[in-house]
Amino acid sequence: MIVVDATIVNVALPSIQRDLGFSQSSLAWVVNAYLIAYAGFMLLAGRLGDLLGRKRVFLLGLAMFSVASLLCGLSFSQPLLIAARFVQGVGGAVSSAVILGMVVTLFPEPAERARAMGVFAFVASAGGAVGLLAGGLITQAVSWHWIFFVNLPIGAATMVLGARLIAFDQGIGLGEGADVPGAILVTAALMLGVYTIVESGDYGLGSLRTLGFGALAVALLVAFLVRQANAANPLMPLRLFRSRTLSGANLIQAWMVAGIFGFFFLGSLDMQRVLLYRPLAIGLAFLPDTVAMALLSIVLSARLITRFGSRTVVLVGLTCIAAGLLLFARSPVSADYVRDLLLPMLLLGVGAGLAFTSLSFLAMSDVSPSDSGLASGLLNTTTQVGAALGLAFLTTLSSNRTGQLLAEGRSVAIALSGGYHLAWAIGAGLVLATIVLAATLLKSEPAAAHAPESALEQAATEACA
Repeated sequence: MIVVDATIVNVALPSIQRDLGFSQSSLAWVVNAYLIAYAGFMLLAGRLGDLLGRKRVFLLGLAMFSVASLLCGLSFSQPLLIAARFVQGVGGAVSSAVILGMVVTLFPEPAERARAMGVFAFVASAGGAVGLLAGGLITQAVSWHWIFFVNLPIGAATMVLGARLIAFDQGIGLGEGADVPGAILVTAALMLGVYTIVESGDYGLGSLRTLGFGALAVALLVAFLVRQANAANPLMPLRLFRSRTLSGANLIQAWMVAGIFGFFFLGSLDMQRVLLYRPLAIGLAFLPDTVAMALLSIVLSARLITRFGSRTVVLVGLTCIAAGLLLFARSPVSADYVRDLLLPMLLLGVGAGLAFTSLSFLAMSDVSPSDSGLASGLLNTTTQVGAALGLAFLTTLSSNRTGQLLAEGRSVAIALSGGYHLAWAIGAGLVLATIVLAATLLKSEPAAAHAPESALEQAATEACA
C-alpha cells in the first residue's frame, strides 16, 4: 500500500498541479511533505517497535495512514493537501519502519531471510506497477482525489489480515525509553533543509535567506547528533555506525535514491507537458521499469546474491541505474518511446531490483534482534532523506534551467525538456558516485558464502521456483 501510494501520486501530479494551481517548485511539496514526515519519524517509529512490539506499532501506523488518505482525497486547496500528506507520511513511517525488523525476527536463518526479503521486495515492486496503472486509470476516468480514497479499503483489509496473521511480540518495554526530542530535532532539520533547497530557486543559492535557513537546518542536525551521543536512550545510537557494512549500505542507498527519485517525479511531468501523454499513457510508460524491478527482486536477486555476493550485485545494479539515467538525459525532446525510452526504463528497473534487495540484505546482516527495528527504521530513513533532498535539489535545478532557456527565447517544450534532462544527468552523476562508494566501503563476502551447495543458494533456488 505504501509503494502504491508513492507511484500513484507521481502519475497524478500533472492533474494535481493543474487543478490546485501549484508551481513546479511548490508541486514538489506534495511529494516532499510525505517524504519528510516519513523520514523524520522513521527512527522513532522503529524504536517504538522495539519497545512496544512491532505488531502493535504496525497496526497503529496503518490506521493513521488510512485516515490521512481520506483527508488527502478530500483536499481542495494546496495547504490542506500538503498538511494531509504530512500526516500520511507519519502513518507510513510508523507502519513501515518495523517491517524489515519483523522479517529479521521471523526469519533468523540467512537462507530464510534472503528468501523473505526477496518476497518483500517483489511485493513492494508489484505495488509500484499497480500504482502506476491504477493512477493512470483513476486520474483519467474519475479524478486525482480518488487515488487517495483507494487506500481506505486496502488499509482496512491489511489491518484485519495483520491482526489475525502476524504473531504478537511483547517488545522490550517503555522503560528503555524513546527519544522524542531527538525525533523533533531531526524532523525539523530535514523539513527546514528541504524547504531551503526548494525556495532557493526563487531567492537564489547565495541569498541571505537561503544561507540563513541552511545554517539553521545544519545547526538542528548537529544538535540531533550531539543529543544522540549523550542521551541515555538515543533515538539513533551512534554505535550502530561502527558497522562498516551498515554505514556503507545506508550511505549508498541515500545517494542512489537521491539520484533516481527525481526521475519519476520529473519524468511524469516531461511525459505530460512535453510528450503530451495522458495519465493512463504515463502509467503504462513507467510499467516496464516496475515490472523489471519486481521480476529481478523475486526471481533472480536472491540467487545472484548467493552466487556472487551482495557487493557484486550492488555494483551491477548501480551501473544499470546510472546507464539508464544517462540514456534518459541524452534522449531527444520529441522522444519516441520504443526507440528512446524503453531501454533506459528497463535498465532502471533491473538496476533497482538488484540494488535495493542486496543493500537491504547487507544493512540487516550484522544487526542483533533487539536492534532490528531500529536498523530497519534507519535504512528506511536514509532512503526517504535521500529521496526528499534529491527531489528538492533536482527540481530546483530543473526549474532554474527551464527559466534560463525561456529567457533565451527557446520554446516552452525545449525549455522544459532542457530542465528535465539536466536533472537526470545530475542524477546519473550521483549514482556514479555511489558506485565508487560501494567499491570502497562494502566488504566482499567470504568465498564460502558463494558455495554452490550452500543452504542459502538452495533457499534462493526454491524461492525462484
